[in-house]
Amino acid sequence: MNLKIHDLIIIGAGPAGMTASVYAARKKMDFIIMSSDIGGQAALSGDVENYTGYQFISGPELALKFQEHVKSFGIEVRMPESARSIVTQDELIMVETDKTRYLSRSAIVATGKRPRQLNIEGETEFKNKGLTYCATCDGPLFADKHVAVIGGGNSALDAVLGLMKISPKIYLVTRDMQLAADEVMIEKVQAASNIQIIYDAEPLRINGEVFVKNLEINKQGKKAVLNVEGIFVEIGLSPNSEFADVLSQNPTKEIIVDAHNRTSVPGIFAAGDVTNIPEKQIIIACGEGSKACLSAFHYLSTHKF
Repeated sequence: MNLKIHDLIIIGAGPAGMTASVYAARKKMDFIIMSSDIGGQAALSGDVENYTGYQFISGPELALKFQEHVKSFGIEVRMPESARSIVTQDELIMVETDKTRYLSRSAIVATGKRPRQLNIEGETEFKNKGLTYCATCDGPLFADKHVAVIGGGNSALDAVLGLMKISPKIYLVTRDMQLAADEVMIEKVQAASNIQIIYDAEPLRINGEVFVKNLEINKQGKKAVLNVEGIFVEIGLSPNSEFADVLSQNPTKEIIVDAHNRTSVPGIFAAGDVTNIPEKQIIIACGEGSKACLSAFHYLSTHKF
């Protein structure tokens, strides 16, 4: 099987991957972009008020803007297609997916992250039966119902702020003694009359019959039961880096990159939330995607194959 050799393969179509594809198109590179979805975590975000140029835009709307920009260059995202491995082969890079294999002279890994799980009893049984990992996607299904949001960072408060408009009672359950989100978001949550913040608490078990009925928690050493019909898990994200074990990763499995988005393997670059960059923000992922593509272009321009 003779495979075409591309200049660049971009794995992932979130903010980093889509921005990299725009830069690749402008550089007239022979490239492909493939992904399991479009938009990544941006498409699952709620209100976005810190993306330059938009005083306010929702995550799905911003992801759609990215997609429209990509389409304006005639770029087609190959999806749904997920990478299974990435290896080097005679100075070339081979990416094996769940559908086929690709050969390229360079690659950008921009596969982002996925929600972490609680790993408690009842989580598997009640997934999509009252338990969800995306308030933006599923929040409207819980209108007029009591719900719990688990977490204390920006993603958790983003979920709470969206739910407070439709739910009469929201429990915000965090294991810490204080919230770790933007101050503006904290102020809004603390001022809301239908939100109860429960500090120093750990989820223990999810109970119900066909659907969720309540959440058991350990609050400062004592068991408590929250009667809720919806549970939103917002405790952070894990990098989608399992297929890229050829690349050096930190203890949390983020791909290690330098200031030029270079990984430990020449010709393979990485960008966005899947990497060890210190902040996970949409606008930062976009910038990292552009840098990664420019670094790949420089690599191709200076490397002899």
